[in-house]
Amino acid sequence: MPKILLIQGANMNLLGIRQPEIYGKTTAKELDRMLLDYAKAKGFELEIFYTNSEGECIDRIIQAYHDKTDALVMNPGGFSFFGKAVGETIKGVRIPYIEVHIANHYARGISSVIAEAAQGVILGLGIQGYFLGLDAALYLIGQKS
Repeated sequence: MPKILLIQGANMNLLGIRQPEIYGKTTAKELDRMLLDYAKAKGFELEIFYTNSEGECIDRIIQAYHDKTDALVMNPGGFSFFGKAVGETIKGVRIPYIEVHIANHYARGISSVIAEAAQGVILGLGIQGYFLGLDAALYLIGQKS
């Protein structure tokens, strides 16, 4: 069974609370339930990890490598702006990586410094981007086989 790690970066634990006009009204807990149900229905293992600490994020990515996690999906949230070390860690462990953002960064003049480590980036589609990100991760896992 494929194993995917979803990391929710800085401020993503505030989904449904922080700027709902940009990030929507779905709470982190509601999104987690939807994503875990999706994983069960599609037949893959999903771990969801929230952190507001860049160091914890890096440690969890390294642990994913040691755990032989098949793919990483991440919404880096606030790490997007200055999280170069997170991106370098992803490049170093070579786990297939899909980056997800709820809002369209380009419409807001934002770019992610971590995105260069990704095989693909999904943005601007609200929480639907998470499901597409998981499907993209499954696609990348299939390409490795």
